[in-house]
Amino acid sequence: MKRLFVWALACLAVAAIPGAANADPVKIRFILDWKAQGPGAWFYVARDSGYFAAEGLDVTIDQGDGSAAAVSHIMTGTYDAGFGDINAVIQNAALHPGEQPLMVYMLYNRAPYALIVKADGPIKTLKDIEGHILAAPAGSATERMFKPLALKNGVDASTVKVLNAAPNLIEQLLVTGQADAIAQFAPTSYMNFLAMKKSPEKDFRWFFYSENGLDLYSNGILVSQKLLKEKPEAVRGLVKALNRAIIQVAANPDIGIAILQKVEPLTNFDLEKQRLIYTVDQQLRTEEVAKLGLGDLDDNRLNAAIKTVADAYALSRTPAIDEVFSRAFLPPKADRILSAGH
Repeated sequence: MKRLFVWALACLAVAAIPGAANADPVKIRFILDWKAQGPGAWFYVARDSGYFAAEGLDVTIDQGDGSAAAVSHIMTGTYDAGFGDINAVIQNAALHPGEQPLMVYMLYNRAPYALIVKADGPIKTLKDIEGHILAAPAGSATERMFKPLALKNGVDASTVKVLNAAPNLIEQLLVTGQADAIAQFAPTSYMNFLAMKKSPEKDFRWFFYSENGLDLYSNGILVSQKLLKEKPEAVRGLVKALNRAIIQVAANPDIGIAILQKVEPLTNFDLEKQRLIYTVDQQLRTEEVAKLGLGDLDDNRLNAAIKTVADAYALSRTPAIDEVFSRAFLPPKADRILSAGH
């Protein structure tokens, strides 16, 4: 009887092992900052190459309507995580402490914000935009950061009429003269101008925020407070899987665009590959990334950015770094080194 009892216990123990190994994956609803384009290819690579599954995750990816809007979607509980703007996190950390998502992986180390005008138009300096029409997508971080840009450069933002329009119409509004300037992510407008048979360099004048007094961070991976508290290991797995895909796609963009074409069959392979490479070179390849690796950031620089946003919006309180960003879930630095080429 004793032997039978021991044998039965052993059988129960063995039977329990597959149950643990095959536990249901953690479901995560993830929202992008924008529609499926080259710079978003790594998210689909992480999904379709099984990197999420390898971490015990079942991730649903939806296209977004703005990098600042992504923050709001996570705060409402519609999404568990996403790709959005750290400056919108700063604002919400001040206004709604405890509700704001947390950034756990900084990707756009150099903010891609740009204000763009016609080269032959009346706006020659940032000050000249006063009294003119500025077009931008609703929910865009570039529009939201226009006020800090104006403040830094002595521009009266109250004299600028903001025209919100569908994302796919922004560049067209500038070209047709319905807007005097547009506020957009540089990679978005650059490639859209090319698609319109325009010369981004010759036909337009670019005011990059980073070159006009705003040394800001931009988009990264965000997670909700709920996911962070209830399933921290899922957060760690999410970051690990995405980092793996980002490193892979940055080294070999063709892999990313090939998978992107399966998501969006009408994807222009060459155009989106060029948009992806432009983003990697302009937003990811910085001296800071070379030093710290992808995903991490400099605390002093972030503190300065927090102060810039707090001052520009007269926030009632200035959030601390740990209310905005956490490096606790990052893979080892050796796994976050960006390769030298594509």
